[in-house]
Amino acid sequence: MTFIKLEGLTKQFGGLTAVNNVDFEIEKGKITAIIGPNGAGKSTFFNVISGFHQPTAGTILFEEQDITKLPSHKVARLGIARTFQTTHLFEQSSVIDNVIVGHRLRTKSNLLDAILRTAREKREHREAYEKAMEVLSFVGLTELANHPVATISQENKKRVAIALALATSPKVIFLDEPAAGINPDETDGLAELMKKMVDNGMTVCIIEHKMQMIMDIADRILVLNHGSKIAEGTPDEIKNNPTVIEAYLGGELVAEIS
Repeated sequence: MTFIKLEGLTKQFGGLTAVNNVDFEIEKGKITAIIGPNGAGKSTFFNVISGFHQPTAGTILFEEQDITKLPSHKVARLGIARTFQTTHLFEQSSVIDNVIVGHRLRTKSNLLDAILRTAREKREHREAYEKAMEVLSFVGLTELANHPVATISQENKKRVAIALALATSPKVIFLDEPAAGINPDETDGLAELMKKMVDNGMTVCIIEHKMQMIMDIADRILVLNHGSKIAEGTPDEIKNNPTVIEAYLGGELVAEIS
């Protein structure tokens, strides 16, 4: 069964075509990377798949279900989670309170339940807390659960954002530049976390500019330039592709992975 299939995916903003007629498949249980120069349309590509933007044309199939026109909250309920280039966290709240929000996607309590403190609200709050602690353990942040987000490192904020996405119980997680702004050792740690996600039955799709990490962990790579697909293949195929090398200013890609 096809996991995620994109056919003719296009997104235009006025006269600008940010994603241009892209056909691509994301394989279940693998790490897929989306690379390309700045302005290539990578984040817009993620936004369209995850329902934050409606495509101008094309179709998106997830487990053979057409999700092309679904809004982001319905896409998330189906099992598609994503993070963003900049962490959108509640800085003054604790780490665990930030992560609890993710599991609320799976609960049914409403405002009246919260006001009356009904049995359902109490049960679902407990379940959300337990799920939050589970994913914080998974990303290695149990000891920081009660710390305000504003007091933790940039790397740990990245891990909190991933934990928040994991708390939604996703089948696939889209990570938008998770290693931006962190050092090489921290980058290696996040790479190991992505491998751990796949080992635990998830699918990972990542946008990243740190090419050495991508070449080390990706099973398959899609290359975008000016919104169009210019190549796809294994890391070895991509790093030796002359069209890709040219898109990276003739030598930037080679320099980064040599």
